[in-house]
Amino acid sequence: MTNTESQARTTTRFRTDLGMQRGSALAPVVTRIIVGGLMFAHGLDKVSNGTAGVEGFGQFLASEGAPVSLLLAWGVTLLELVGGPMLILGLLARPVAALMIVELLLAVAMVTGANGLIAAGPGVGYERDLAYIMGLLVVVLLGPGRPSADHALGLEVAPARPNAD
Repeated sequence: MTNTESQARTTTRFRTDLGMQRGSALAPVVTRIIVGGLMFAHGLDKVSNGTAGVEGFGQFLASEGAPVSLLLAWGVTLLELVGGPMLILGLLARPVAALMIVELLLAVAMVTGANGLIAAGPGVGYERDLAYIMGLLVVVLLGPGRPSADHALGLEVAPARPNAD
C-alpha cells in the first residue's frame, strides 16, 4: 500500500468516525425529546379525565394498596406534566429523568409487574415502563445533550474533546 492510499484510508476512517460521533451526540437529545413528550402526554391524560381524572387515578392507586394515594396521584401527574416539558427543553434533565425512573419503578412494583413483561389479558405489562426507563437512563448517564437549557445555563458542561493528533 502506498503512502497516498494509507492517507486516503485514514482520512475516510476519520470522516466516518466524526460522522458517528455527531450522530451519537444526538442520541440523548432525541431520546429526551421523545420520552419527555410521551411522559407529558401521560400527565395530560390524567388531568383531562382520560383515566377518570387525577381523583380516579388516586382511587386506582388506593385499590392497589398505595399509601396517601391522592397525594401520590397528584405527585405523579405533576411530575409528568411539568417534568415532561422540562425534559424536552433539557432543563434539569438529569434529576427530572431520575425522578421519572423512580416513578416508573414504583409503577412496575405496584401495578404492571403483576401483569408480567407482556400482559396476557387486560391491562399492560411492564415492557413499556422498561422502555421508558431505558430512555431515561440515557439522559441520566449521558446528560441532556446539545442543545439543551442545561448547557445554555451552564448546568451541564461539555466534556473536553480529545486531540485529533
